[in-house]
Amino acid sequence: ADVRRVDPRVFEGVDAMVDLAGISNDPACELDTELTRTVNLEGSRRCHRLAQGAGVKRIVCASSCSVYGHGEGTQLTESSPLHPVSLYARCKAELERATPVCVTSLRFATVFGLAPRMRFDLAVNVMTKNAYIQQRIVVDGGGKQWRPFVHVADVAEAIRRTLEAPVETVRGQVINVGSNEGNVRILNLAYRVRDAIPGTHLDVAGSDPDLRDYNVNFDHIETVLGWRPRRTVDDGIAEVLAALRDGRVDPDDRRFYTLKQYVFLAEVERAFGAVAIDGKVLS
Repeated sequence: ADVRRVDPRVFEGVDAMVDLAGISNDPACELDTELTRTVNLEGSRRCHRLAQGAGVKRIVCASSCSVYGHGEGTQLTESSPLHPVSLYARCKAELERATPVCVTSLRFATVFGLAPRMRFDLAVNVMTKNAYIQQRIVVDGGGKQWRPFVHVADVAEAIRRTLEAPVETVRGQVINVGSNEGNVRILNLAYRVRDAIPGTHLDVAGSDPDLRDYNVNFDHIETVLGWRPRRTVDDGIAEVLAALRDGRVDPDDRRFYTLKQYVFLAEVERAFGAVAIDGKVLS
């Protein structure tokens, strides 16, 4: 389905909608900035309006802690000022402001862990992969920048609990999804990966085009949902490492790298368009 063109009838008789659609990953969003805004912002806004108009009582929208950008201080809460530094984050922040009052916005920390569509462009996963395959981790920007992390299974659990909570409890809420213990400096994350994979060499670079640096407070999710994530960063490192060793994931699979996959799809679309007649290659 395409969130920009989804049939309004899809929302008829629906109890709840979870909006996970969109172009993820900062570099991928920069490939086509107009497309990114059309999908991540306008497409989601359209779906939210259609769902609300159809009487959908619960709408859960995937937002991101990246809206904090270069955060001021530590333990940033849901009411802290937002300083998004990427198009992806700006779209998330703008979407939060534009959503109807029935929407619950979940600001996910940086996700890690195994998933059916693996992501090897996220910090915990890619560091573990590089340490295992190359015996080397590159840490940009000195590594002092903070980042909060959350396991993908805990993200799924947070969504489920939001759907099951009393609607008046979560309606219109913005909730950070993660744990206070999940705030880790990037260099410390590299150390933890090295501890799990002895012999790994660390290269610490002084510059980093990624300006994000945010340490987030996650008390509110415990207050609202009575729940907190169970899996730690160390659990994720061990999990990804075991999957690599056992051959359960292919680190060379293009689909596991968002930017590579989107570039490939764009190339396929261009090639198809060059030979297609009325949208078809073969009659």
